[in-house]
Amino acid sequence: MNAVTVAISRLPHSRGLALPAYATAASAGADLLAAIEGSLSLAPGARRIIPTGLQIALPPGFEAQIRPRSGLAITNGLTCLNAPGTIDADYRGELGVILINHGTEPVVIERGMRIAQLVIAPYVVAQWNEVDDLDRTARGRGGFGSTGVGV
Repeated sequence: MNAVTVAISRLPHSRGLALPAYATAASAGADLLAAIEGSLSLAPGARRIIPTGLQIALPPGFEAQIRPRSGLAITNGLTCLNAPGTIDADYRGELGVILINHGTEPVVIERGMRIAQLVIAPYVVAQWNEVDDLDRTARGRGGFGSTGVGV
């Protein structure tokens, strides 16, 4: 397992909340908490940016991905709208989580509730090489569903 040091800063509305934490030793994602006052209700079909009260400084070559929590998705239909959301290494603003309620009932979000996971990942930068033709493959130009459906 590799580790990278990430600078993290709290905003005033996150005081008293835990920093992102990994639930188990082998967890890939650290839980992000809702840094809201009190609670709020997210109606079915509604979406909202939930603040975390955190800012991070990633080293060059790394991104942070905001991903849904599976328990919220299956239990409440609550998920991240742009999953995974990418936080670039040069972004210094507050981390926010865009939640949407795909369920049939309102979902109450409380201060300190675990609302998403943050995964830190390395990335590569492409150097584009424009060519007249691409190499041929068995799949060719086949798009969605072109490799078959089912097992």
